[in-house]
Amino acid sequence: MSLLLAYTLSVLMLVATPGPVVALIVSTSMNAGPRQALLTTLGTNAASLLLALLAVLMLSGGLALDPRLIHWISVLGCCFIAWLAVQGLREAATQPAAQAPAKPLAGRGRGLATGFVVGIGNPKDIIFFVSFFPQFIQVGRTFEHSALLLTLVWVLIDLAVLGAYILVA
Repeated sequence: MSLLLAYTLSVLMLVATPGPVVALIVSTSMNAGPRQALLTTLGTNAASLLLALLAVLMLSGGLALDPRLIHWISVLGCCFIAWLAVQGLREAATQPAAQAPAKPLAGRGRGLATGFVVGIGNPKDIIFFVSFFPQFIQVGRTFEHSALLLTLVWVLIDLAVLGAYILVA
């Protein structure tokens, strides 16, 4: 139980710490509304589930990934996040000050996809699932039970925290 509590607190701190996903969710909520922000949240959550699955497959020996591949996925994710930031700055610079800001990419019907791409390339999540997640894999009676429990806790905390950010924004 103490291992599960440590995991829960770790996930809570990781998810609640502002990063690219939180910035995307808050921006989307403010510019495109809570419904679109929720779709974006579901996209980032789907990416987290894929990363969790990859971590479980790596731990079970069903998948061997070269650390360089993980590094390059992280770099590509950072590049996409930088591209989103540059696009946002360009749009803000080309609009008159009195005009409302344009909707972000997520506000143009691409919330799930944008959320997924930002989530899959999020360096925090990649590092967590590849190096930190294995520390807690013995939380259950079996490997499968542990993997399922840890993933479920992640999903619930992720949705709750990002939902809170949406409500605040």
